[in-house]
Amino acid sequence: MDYNTFKLSLQKLIEYYTNPEFSVELNEAKREFFDNTGTVDEENPNYDLRMHQFYEWYFLTRNLKSYMKTPLAASGQHRDLRLNEQDIQAIDVLQNTHQHTLFEYLKSKNGIVYVRNLMTNKKIEVQQEKMVFGFDSKEFFQARIVTIEGKNYFLDSFCFHPESSQKFILSEIKILQKNPDLSLETFLLRLNKMRYKYEQYKHVTPEAIYTNDNKLGL
Repeated sequence: MDYNTFKLSLQKLIEYYTNPEFSVELNEAKREFFDNTGTVDEENPNYDLRMHQFYEWYFLTRNLKSYMKTPLAASGQHRDLRLNEQDIQAIDVLQNTHQHTLFEYLKSKNGIVYVRNLMTNKKIEVQQEKMVFGFDSKEFFQARIVTIEGKNYFLDSFCFHPESSQKFILSEIKILQKNPDLSLETFLLRLNKMRYKYEQYKHVTPEAIYTNDNKLGL
């Protein structure tokens, strides 16, 4: 399976779980996601990016109320999905290789993006497919990665954080690493909301937003 075939199957799967049959579930998920990460505005230049964040979270992370599992995990139960061989391979890739975590950008060279997984401290090479973003040196960002035929690829959702947030992020990662009862996904949603606040309140320093104190009540 190549990356483009994988993306077509992923798009087919997400579209199935956003059809009218799942409208109640989808609307509830939107309220849940955007209440936790900040409202979405169609006029915002980052609108498409935020919707990618939502749809991938909805399909890969959030449990459907009626199934108590993610749409990805439930996908084998729906015959009307009419899964073909490529779809089944895409599901296998997602179930066995998908990672959603924090990365540090290191460099790009010859079509490869070099990043460090901040949770494991491991360096990873990622294929630089059609990228719409320019990475900044030493930038921290959230992203989802899958492995296809031994090569790593980003999915479509990214969340980039300002350089001055790095001290806070690293200190919170240490706490997460020491306590397995804490949820990385919950922390990533918090960071997503902080990034949105940073964008919304440009007169406020990032240090006043990326904090556990929240003295400004943002």
